[in-house]
Amino acid sequence: MLTKKLSYNSQLTGLIIGLLLPILVMFLFYEFRNMQSFDMFINLVKKAGILTHLISLCVVPNLLVFFIFMWTNRLFSAKGIIGATFIYTFIVLIMKFF
Repeated sequence: MLTKKLSYNSQLTGLIIGLLLPILVMFLFYEFRNMQSFDMFINLVKKAGILTHLISLCVVPNLLVFFIFMWTNRLFSAKGIIGATFIYTFIVLIMKFF
């Protein structure tokens, strides 16, 4: 029986994608706001008190990547996505309560 090795099926791959995708989404929010600098954008978000909301919203695309990995039978990468999502969850909880 011949087994085919699935590419991009490691927890490290999922973790890296899961950590970088929300950062990319945040930069897309920044680009659509047409702010002069990223620092100005972050300061505006902090003043409005929605930084944790923004981070949580930026993590939502991880759900799509998680399901893509599940459908393509890349279960180790899906575990990495879940790990990255938990990391962002702990960051949001720390920011919200401390």
